Amino acid sequence: MDSCSFSSSLSLSLSLMLKPRPPLMTINYNGNSQWSKRKKKRHCLLQVSAISYQNFIHFAVNETKRHTLLLPSPLQEKYGSMIAMDEQTRLEMLSFETPKIRLLRSMSIEGEAMQLLPWGGKLTSESIKFFSPIVIWTKFSSSNSKHEVLYSAFMEYYKAWLELMEQAVEDTDPSQITCNLEAQHRYLTWRAEKDPGHGVLKRLIGEKLAKDLLRNFLFSGIDELGSKTFLDYFPEYSIEDGTINKKRSIVGKGFESRPWDKNGEFIGNDLRN
Repeated sequence: MDSCSFSSSLSLSLSLMLKPRPPLMTINYNGNSQWSKRKKKRHCLLQVSAISYQNFIHFAVNETKRHTLLLPSPLQEKYGSMIAMDEQTRLEMLSFETPKIRLLRSMSIEGEAMQLLPWGGKLTSESIKFFSPIVIWTKFSSSNSKHEVLYSAFMEYYKAWLELMEQAVEDTDPSQITCNLEAQHRYLTWRAEKDPGHGVLKRLIGEKLAKDLLRNFLFSGIDELGSKTFLDYFPEYSIEDGTINKKRSIVGKGFESRPWDKNGEFIGNDLRN
């Protein structure tokens, strides 16, 4: 099952996860992850599907270079690649920054035995406020034809996002800058705590590394852009002992279909348990 979601704001994060299917090919991987301590072998063999999301990442990087100066982010030194605990699955991370993009990050997960949690479909009513009407949020069985359709949609989406970036005018109003920073910080804080990919990463690399990857790579900026905590923004998730309720949704309702029409108007009044 292929799953992906793309969203954009002051930064762009691409998370691509693939459950491979035949035909398979064998590749060499240079296991230089600083997190991998289970084996000292420099090289390991991985079998991955011939259907890969690397073309998504290559397109995004090359297209961005056409529009702006793309520089490696300091995050790249720590978050480059790693092998999951099953020693069959590979996580590849890239991170860049540009004058108009705070962070451009990608993470791809590919492996022979990858099993994904459900992705796409119902969106919680709390998380819907963080999504654009043109969000790509999908779930389907792997096939070359569907992969090509998704790639085509991704290219159109990414080109439009870069055009918006070029048209953006830097704010000079201090109050608006503060508002923008808090909005971005609120989004990052929510995603780091409630991102649905947490369970996948936890199973692959363990709870400690999963939390580190979410907070300090995929949703980096929590410690730099603001000081408010998750419960400052979302006090309804506080439980009696002062910790955060682990439920993804307190309301317990979600949107089972796209809650916007073709013009981007919100029509999602039908919430179902």
